[in-house]
Amino acid sequence: MTAPGLRLAVDRRSPVPLYHQVASQLADAIDDGTLPAGAKLDNEIALADQLGLSRPTMRKAIEELVGKGLLVRKRGVGTQVVHGRVRRELELTSLYDDLAAAGKRPTTTVLRNEIVPAPTEVAEELGLAAGGEVRLLERLRQADDAPLALLRNWLPADLVDADSEALESRGLYELLREGGTHLRIARQRIGARGASATEADLLGVVAGEALLTMQRTAYADSGRAVEYGDHCYRPDSYSFEVTVVER
Repeated sequence: MTAPGLRLAVDRRSPVPLYHQVASQLADAIDDGTLPAGAKLDNEIALADQLGLSRPTMRKAIEELVGKGLLVRKRGVGTQVVHGRVRRELELTSLYDDLAAAGKRPTTTVLRNEIVPAPTEVAEELGLAAGGEVRLLERLRQADDAPLALLRNWLPADLVDADSEALESRGLYELLREGGTHLRIARQRIGARGASATEADLLGVVAGEALLTMQRTAYADSGRAVEYGDHCYRPDSYSFEVTVVER
């Protein structure tokens, strides 16, 4: 292993399959940073010998993590750690803030920042007349220089006049707060769909490949609808977390 702090062990008395024990320990090491992005694993034979496992067992453990997008095999290089998946709890926060809190380095490319007539769905969500003016923001968000999400947001035209330079260096919600708009509650829907050709090109995936999606309508403490967002994310690098409570 390239990570000196990594220690793997298997319990042969456990009912948990040996390959899954290994895969779980590797996933935890990736999650907590013991195995950072780009770290290279020893080959399967060496790993199997270290743990006293068969090569097929070790191969199955590695394949499980490759399937989850945590490891990647590269010809001539070997098996490497992919950037860790960003987990986002379903709270009223911006992706920029969440990435920074997770120790990631968020960067943004502004693709569109313009005043346009509101599409019917957007007008309904924001409580505007059909065709009323809204500010459309379309941004590509990267984490540690890897494409992560394509963000489309519509806001009432009079709400914020953020220039693209500010949007590339700061989060949208931070700019809204700075302008006196404080978000209080949101309604959002999580789903999935295939990537369009344009989305695939921007996010570095294959057209038609599944993307996570989120539509959100956010309201200020005044009760006014101030943002409608339609976002899509690479599922190999991003997930939503939700806590459920018995009622």
